[in-house]
Amino acid sequence: MDDIYYSDKYNDDTFEYRHVILPKSIAKSLPGRLLSEAEWRRIGVQQSLGWQHYLIHNPEKHILLFRRKIGFNKQDEKLARENLEKEMREYEAKYQRIK
Repeated sequence: MDDIYYSDKYNDDTFEYRHVILPKSIAKSLPGRLLSEAEWRRIGVQQSLGWQHYLIHNPEKHILLFRRKIGFNKQDEKLARENLEKEMREYEAKYQRIK
């Protein structure tokens, strides 16, 4: 399996959830901690803004568990975009120092 698999969304009273299954070739390079939005986008996960990688299920580290609050709105989207752009700038600055 070389494709990234995206589950349907499911929810409770507070959050909507989804899980993403990564190919083993990508999963083996994961850092073993929760990923920021910029990090999971960099490895190829594609979904709308505002999803949070909130849990690592140790037996199956290739499955990323995401959540986003129910009622995620335009203001939330704006804040998520600003945070993502900040994370990307910080990553680029760090990468430039390493080079």
